[in-house]
Amino acid sequence: MAVIRARGLAVSNADITVILERPRLAPHAMLIRERLAHVLGISIDAVSIKGKTNEGVDAVGRGEAIAAHATVVLIGGEPR
Repeated sequence: MAVIRARGLAVSNADITVILERPRLAPHAMLIRERLAHVLGISIDAVSIKGKTNEGVDAVGRGEAIAAHATVVLIGGEPR
């Protein structure tokens, strides 16, 4: 966050997809959203989190690993 702020930017919103077979993400999603919102300095309404499975494909699909994809929109700063 220090690097983002140093450039005059702020987080607008975040969209996260967690890919895992287990545990189920739904029971934990609200707590994760709350904590991410706090860390990012944004409203919980600006944080989206979804759980997906990998349909048995590769280490993630076999339940041996977890993957995540996150997109964060930054606002402010000087145009380049």
